[in-house]
Amino acid sequence: MSNAPRRAGRHFLQIPGPTPVPDRILRAMDMPVIDHRGPEFKRLSLRVLSGIRTIFKTASPVVIYPSSGTGAWEAALLNTLSPGDKVLMYETGHFATLWKNIAVKLGLQPEFIASDWRSGADAAAIEARLSEDKAHTVKAVCVVHNETSTGATSRIDEVRRAMDAARHPALLMVDTISSLASIDYRHDEWGVDVTVGGSQKGLMLPPGLGFNAISDKALAAAKAARLPKSYFGWKEMLAANKDGFFPYTPATNLLYGLAEAIEMLHEEGLDRVFARHERHAEAVRRAIRAWSLEILCRDPKYYSSTLTAVLMPDGHNADVLRAAALDKFDVSLGTGLSKVAGKVFRIGHLGDTNDLTIIATLAGVEMALRLVGVPHKPAGVAAAMAYFAETARGDN
Repeated sequence: MSNAPRRAGRHFLQIPGPTPVPDRILRAMDMPVIDHRGPEFKRLSLRVLSGIRTIFKTASPVVIYPSSGTGAWEAALLNTLSPGDKVLMYETGHFATLWKNIAVKLGLQPEFIASDWRSGADAAAIEARLSEDKAHTVKAVCVVHNETSTGATSRIDEVRRAMDAARHPALLMVDTISSLASIDYRHDEWGVDVTVGGSQKGLMLPPGLGFNAISDKALAAAKAARLPKSYFGWKEMLAANKDGFFPYTPATNLLYGLAEAIEMLHEEGLDRVFARHERHAEAVRRAIRAWSLEILCRDPKYYSSTLTAVLMPDGHNADVLRAAALDKFDVSLGTGLSKVAGKVFRIGHLGDTNDLTIIATLAGVEMALRLVGVPHKPAGVAAAMAYFAETARGDN
């Protein structure tokens, strides 16, 4: 037990995930462990396997793994590709780089389109590269929908159109780990073959579930794929899922929580969920500009609705600010990762948030900026409050 005095009040977990878990979901998970081969589990499983398709906006199957999003990344590659296959990937940031590193470890040949980490994927660059590939040696295009390290959202509809314009048959794989259930995403309409997701962000659950939404084209590719797999094999999962079961022990209590999360999202309405996230994102961006600080994502076209990365002025370390915000005001902010370590902090504005959650977070940031001596104008919270007041009537 710690000898530190108790801290009163609520901790503000404003990293870009895991996000705070609503009480309603915590209560839903507070169930006795049940027989995962019995009829009660079957009912739960079939409900969840059907409901999660509505969140991905797909009529195709969605596989649910007891894993992190990293496992779901690996599953997407393992089930569709063979040793030595070429994969085209776009360097949107840290997490796109991690996915590329997995591809290397699996014996694939990723080609990484470089970027400065300050925008989403350039569909024109993808089209140009695929147009050069007359022999169709590239077997998959992998794009992170919402880059959690930078706060840039790629336009997957544009990537799909680029692939079609190049008349290229590669699979399209998309990571939605920090966008699913927070930013509009359409697996079927956008012609995505494998969509990767995770439980701990927009779905408002603890970490522990990974997802693959799978198109018919991806299922056909899986029949010829030769990368070795066992735990992450789709074939065994899909066969068991037909009857409402899993080929191994599932994360039973997380599935109770997932069922509740799906219900909550539909009670609010997905379009309203997306609009709420964008409204909160705009308030945060207005605060940052009012502080006279810079948003890492340069192009407003790619602004993320779930998080915003803030560049620190020269000579100031983002981790010093983050430490002060946590120590003095009980606010957790996201750290800068790899190339932007110490240079940015990230404000998460996703999950079960409301206007006052955002205002309190921004207040903590503004006080921390002052405390550690970062040059800024103390006007960010006021700018966000004004925006919320102006838009509150239309939001109801």
